[in-house]
Amino acid sequence: MAGIRRLVLDVLKPHEPSNLLLAKILSELEFVDGVNLSLYEIDQNTENVKITIVGDEMDFEEIKRTIESLGGVIHSVDEVVAGKRIVENVLTEQDR
Repeated sequence: MAGIRRLVLDVLKPHEPSNLLLAKILSELEFVDGVNLSLYEIDQNTENVKITIVGDEMDFEEIKRTIESLGGVIHSVDEVVAGKRIVENVLTEQDR
């Protein structure tokens, strides 16, 4: 049975730890193959980042605990891909 393969998370975090360190720590989780972290909003005390995580049989609760242990909060789970392979989104007429 195949599990979660990709997660896209909207996360609010303090400036520290840095985005470099947060991405590195997430990438070191046993089931994570890669992490993409993009900063899309910043204010005096916090940063909003989009985190894309890929891997096999990912443990969402462990990812959540890791982010929270570093002071972050998951605002939303924007995308979940599960199954034996990653299925890419395609634009339909309704999306244009």
